[in-house]
Amino acid sequence: MDAKDDLMEKIVSLCKRRGFVYQGSEIYGGFAGTYDWGPLGVALRRNVVDNWTNAMQQHEVALLDSSIFTAGKVWEASGHVAGFSDPMVICNSCHTKLRADHLLEIIGVVADEKMSEAQINAIFDQHRDKLHCPVCGKKDFGKVLAKSLLATSTLGMFEEGDAQVYLRGETAQGIFINYKNVLDSGYSVPFGIAQVGKAFRNEISPRQFLFRKREFEQMEMQYFVAPKDAPRVYEEWRKERMAYYDQLGIQKEKLRWKQHENLVFYAKDAWDIQYEYPFGWSELEGIHYRGDYDLSQHQKFSGVDLSFYDEETKERYIPHVIETSVGVDRTVLMLLADAYTEDKMNGEKRTVLKFVPRMAPVKAAVFPLLKNKPELVAKAREIYSMLKKEIPQIVFDDNGNIGKRYRRQDEIGTPWCITVDFDTLGDPSTSSGQETSLKDTVTLRHRDTGEQERVSVAELHKLLADQLK
Repeated sequence: MDAKDDLMEKIVSLCKRRGFVYQGSEIYGGFAGTYDWGPLGVALRRNVVDNWTNAMQQHEVALLDSSIFTAGKVWEASGHVAGFSDPMVICNSCHTKLRADHLLEIIGVVADEKMSEAQINAIFDQHRDKLHCPVCGKKDFGKVLAKSLLATSTLGMFEEGDAQVYLRGETAQGIFINYKNVLDSGYSVPFGIAQVGKAFRNEISPRQFLFRKREFEQMEMQYFVAPKDAPRVYEEWRKERMAYYDQLGIQKEKLRWKQHENLVFYAKDAWDIQYEYPFGWSELEGIHYRGDYDLSQHQKFSGVDLSFYDEETKERYIPHVIETSVGVDRTVLMLLADAYTEDKMNGEKRTVLKFVPRMAPVKAAVFPLLKNKPELVAKAREIYSMLKKEIPQIVFDDNGNIGKRYRRQDEIGTPWCITVDFDTLGDPSTSSGQETSLKDTVTLRHRDTGEQERVSVAELHKLLADQLK
């Protein structure tokens, strides 16, 4: 097995075993392209969203939470109804539906998904003799068809002639159709609107675990700016977004820029931040200069004036848009892949997720040295309750011996383990004989090094809070 495939399998296995991510509808055999977040996955995902939101609010950026369902006209105006599709091809032997561009990628041929149906058919026909179905191995394919990615719904459709309803394919359009509402509520250009929310795509072949799903979550920000300032602001946001990943502790050599070779007709420029996932370099975040296309289209289709009058320059214009768009799911997968480590400690092999503390789903675990000693359990519970009031992502663990607890917390990425022992109680009959100096102290064990130190209970909260900052 390839080392990268092996790493991906280990990550998927760890996610199921430790409660990060489960297959959607698993007890019914699973439902492709969907996953459910377990307890640790919810915590990690929340850290991702909170960190991104805090980063956005360092700028003049308003927060929005728009509806998942919108009027069908929204997606006509945006161009999604006419042009939001993937190239699908069916294997005539086993009837598996496949992405034509993905099949071509396997043999090293680039076919951009933005190409027309005729263009990609021409490339596909040119290489048919080299293409094999990954399921049955045959070389018998039909014609490439443009398959719409918009997921449809019957919501509000009571008669055959009712307008088609879509689940949103991206969160950006909710921002554009609320641009005027936010502007009129007290903002002025330049400013941004950011939101986190679910999006849905009728993916032909969802794959690579959390990377390509049919139901996923986006973190998008649209920054509205005067046309003359847009090129400069675009470069500022590019610099800002790459620097952001330092906060997440991502290895710099695992990130790179990739410029789009085939721009959509309205785009002025488009770059992706790529991460080297276990399956190779792929898009993590897009930073795109969209021009005035989006607001112009919605102004045209709705009849509502979306221009902005600049009191200082006495100019009226449609603002240009700088977009940053990143998936919560792809960020979580990146964090898992980047943190996953296998090493040895005290002569034993261990698996550890080396998250930076701010991103770890559990910040600290509190242990009683022995679970059958009520006085130790009571003191450990007291310390746990004290810390949890200020740092919610803390757990109590008394399951198994102390070594097993350490290994379990290492595997989920907990930065610190806090052990309450007899020295903590200052009991001269059971402690090490240093009860005077060690009373009301605990053992603080560091995940990455295994080093342990005695720390005063009174200083615990400040010490952890300082580290988390």
